[in-house]
Formats: sequence, C-alpha cells, structure tokens
Amino acid sequence: MVKKTKLKNGLNLITAPLKETKAVTVLVLVPVGSRYESKDLNGVSHFIEHLMFKGTVKRPTSLDLTRELDAVGAEYNAVTANDHTGYYIKVSREHLELAFDILSDMLFNSKFDGQEIDKERGVIIEEINMYHDNPLLLLASIFEQTVFGDHPLGRLISGPKEVIQKVSRQKILAFKNNFYQAKNLVLAVSGNITRRQVSQLADKYFSYSGTRHSNRSYQRLKINQSKPQLNLVYRSSSQVQLGLGFLAYSFKNTKIYPLYLLSVILGGNMSSRLFLEVRERRGLAYFVKSDVSAYEDVGTLMIQAGLDKARIKQAIEVILAELRKLKDHGVSAKELNNAKEFLKGKMVLDLEDSEHIADWYAKQKLFFNNLDSPEERLKKIFAVSKKQVLQVANDLIKKSHLNLVLIGPFKNKQEFIKILDI
Repeated sequence: MVKKTKLKNGLNLITAPLKETKAVTVLVLVPVGSRYESKDLNGVSHFIEHLMFKGTVKRPTSLDLTRELDAVGAEYNAVTANDHTGYYIKVSREHLELAFDILSDMLFNSKFDGQEIDKERGVIIEEINMYHDNPLLLLASIFEQTVFGDHPLGRLISGPKEVIQKVSRQKILAFKNNFYQAKNLVLAVSGNITRRQVSQLADKYFSYSGTRHSNRSYQRLKINQSKPQLNLVYRSSSQVQLGLGFLAYSFKNTKIYPLYLLSVILGGNMSSRLFLEVRERRGLAYFVKSDVSAYEDVGTLMIQAGLDKARIKQAIEVILAELRKLKDHGVSAKELNNAKEFLKGKMVLDLEDSEHIADWYAKQKLFFNNLDSPEERLKKIFAVSKKQVLQVANDLIKKSHLNLVLIGPFKNKQEFIKILDI
C-alpha cells in the first residue's frame, strides 16, 4: 500500500512497495521548470540540473559521483520540464542506501564550482545545437512557441545560448536556493522496500534544516487566438516535419480524459485513424501520431508527422479531413472501447516498473496534492462517453484555433494558408 508522510522539515515522502522486483527507485521531484524563469534566466532550471552532477563536497568531481553508481550497475538520470525537475537513481535493493546517500548529496551539497559552470556552458550550448540541427527533436518546442508566443511556456527549456553564456554563478545559486527547499520537494521511493527502511533512510539523508520562504509564482497564460497561425521554419531537407494542433485543457480539467481518448483514436497507435489513412492507405509518411501535453493551467493537442515535401499539401488536406470527420461524426463505440483498453494496457505495463511507479505517485503529489491510484484514474477514463469525446472535438478543433508548424524547405506562407480549413 502506498503511503505518504511529511518529514519535520516539510519534505513530502512517498513510499510505494513493489515486492515483485529486486530493484528500487529513489526519485526527487522539484516544482520548478522553465515556466518559472524570467527571460534573462531562461534555461537556468536546466543548467542547474546539469550542475547537480558536477561534484559535491563529499564527492568533489563528476567522476566521483558516477563511479560509485556505475560500480553497482545503477541507472540514474535527471530531466527538466516546463513545470518540474526530476532526479532519480535506480539500483538493486541491497544498494538502496547508496542511492539515498548520493541523491541527497547532489541535491544539498553540490559545489557549483565556477570552473565547472564555465565548462558546462559549452556542453549545454552543444545540446542546444543538437536540438536545433534535428527537426524531429525541435518540432515540439517550435510548436509550443507558436501556440504560447512570448509566454514562458513558449520558450525553450534549454534557454537561448546568450543566457547560458552569460548567466552568473550568483544568479544560478539564488534561483536554485529559492526552489530547492525541503517543503517544495517530493521524495518517492518504490520497489522491494519496507516503509520502516525508507523512513529511516529519509530521516538520515533528507532531514536537513534551513527551509526558508520560497517564491514559486509563475505567469498564468491568457490566449485569445482568433485565426490560424502558421510558422514556417526553413530547413533544406528532403523530409518535412509537421506539427498541427490546438490549444487544449489543463491536466486538472475533467475534459482531459475524453481528450486523451480522442488523441488515441486520432493518432495514438498503429490502428489509429491518422496512421491508417496517412501512412497505410496513402503512403504519405513514415510516422504520424497525435499527442496531448498538459500543464496546470493549459495544454495542447498536437499531430506530428514526417512527410514527403513533394506531397506535403496532400498530407495536410488528409489530416484536416480526418479532423472534420471527428467533429462531424464523432467516434464509434468500438473505437472508444479499444482506446480505453489501450490506455489501460499501457498503464499496466508502465507500472510493472519501480521507476514508473515512483514517477506516478510523485507527480500526483506534486501537481494534485493527493495520491490517486491507477485504478482511480482508469475509472475516470472508462466513464467517458462517445458524446463527451464529440463535445471535446467540437470544442477544440476549430479553424480559428489551428496552429501549424512546418520545418522544411518552404518560405511562402500563402501556399499553405489557403488550405487551412476545417
């Protein structure tokens, strides 16, 4: 049974035993990401994530950290998103204390050495270059820039090069110290564990003092889109990356469940409408999919495809035709049931693993301040009706709300604007 407790310093602890494995995952989520940054600090959350691996007082270099973890075959990584940052270590159960030791050491005792900061600037700039030079990786960011504009959600998580090159150690530390406080953190531990064992280790390694006031405000989003938006990003390439979609719901909106199902039916798997029509029947794309991104106050529905540049207009027309069918006729009972079973199956498979279980419950606590079980989530999904899916389709899929990004050898917007009709 999953249990949540709070340490004396305010840190939230979640224990999720999983006896069917010999592995354990220790995960910490911090409620900070790029949407909390001002323009002159854009990219700092991601920069801090990198610097956490560059050495602590106890383990002075990056090699001192990684060598201990590699010696026991651990998996470890970190991720920065728009609204959170996460760090995890996954080990065999006999090395659980090592995971606690190193993760807490990184979070609370990292040196942020000036020379290491300067070296990491170059590493992050090369990461930015990698994304910039790969249209497949770049597309989601460009799509959000198009939808959200100059709002922080529309900025790159990695930040622009000029910020990474110039931001000072003092500003990096000030930002980090504002958010990386005990009362803001969620520590989730899942795997072959006991609650007593986890509680003792949490008290030993995460009961640091010194929690101060933390300013966690962020800019709320207000978008009044009244006409289609088209963003052409020129690349001399043989394949075009397409992102086509709409502003959607936050993850706290109950309409998110019919939207998830709509997305599965539209382009969530290899039997979806778009996969069958765009790839299988017409051979217009190697891949095509639909996906939902949701934040606390807003979200997006985006169709993504890699398309033949010579047939790009035909592909857009086919995608728009499928959207019109969805609006006009809704979905069948069989499609809806299959989509529900698909989401159920994906959830069951994901939650076979301690890493996914820790992530599931940590995010429930971080974003919803409760611990909905997977069964409770599935109950909401299976309660969705055909009528609700149709209502969501008609609510979101509108010509005036359409956003289209094309990364490829195009400069003339007019040839695409005239076909943006649903």
